[in-house]
Amino acid sequence: MASSTSLTRAEVAAMIDHTLLAPEASRAEVETLIEDARAMGVLAICVSPSMLPVRAPGLVVATVAGFPSGKHHSLVKGAEARLAVDQGAAEVDMVIDVGAARAGDYTAVLADIVTVREAIGDRALLKVIIESAALPDEAIVQVCRVAERAGAEFVKTSTGFHPAGGASVHAVRLMAETVGARLGVKASGGIRTAEAAAELIAAGATRLGLSKSREVLDGFPS
Repeated sequence: MASSTSLTRAEVAAMIDHTLLAPEASRAEVETLIEDARAMGVLAICVSPSMLPVRAPGLVVATVAGFPSGKHHSLVKGAEARLAVDQGAAEVDMVIDVGAARAGDYTAVLADIVTVREAIGDRALLKVIIESAALPDEAIVQVCRVAERAGAEFVKTSTGFHPAGGASVHAVRLMAETVGARLGVKASGGIRTAEAAAELIAAGATRLGLSKSREVLDGFPS
């Protein structure tokens, strides 16, 4: 298992989406997020679509669609994602219909993801938020397979807003085993320490969604 001392600060920073998705967030706070992200040397920022466009030279700009419930019509998710890409987003993290996944309706989940994939084409990377804490293992596996089939580049554990919880080592390991090296795995939700981040990376996470990026990075050696 990886420890926080076997990874460097720079290595972990290169995996981080520095995130601000709080509903009360202001544009001034987004500007601060960008400044902090640049100072920390992280890969990307992730902001609400209503905050776009933003000026963030040197940073990947990510946003969300159907967030946080996933209970938006697929066409609405697609339109939201397409507009975000038109406004400069290079990555879109979409939320599936978790209820459909829990019910085993993977055809509906597939159609939902395909709609967003087709809306943004190849202009942006697509991450699929599966809300893993709310799903049994079999559903996690099936949704990951569906996401791959639909053309997503990443599967992502959580919105960070669901009462069932955020990222877990078990879910990340299961997701990574399912998609192999073909897709990335983003762990997000409740990651507040270097130790937690290191455990998730060891389990197979290739990207981290963090709002407490500095606190996490301070636990890794420079």
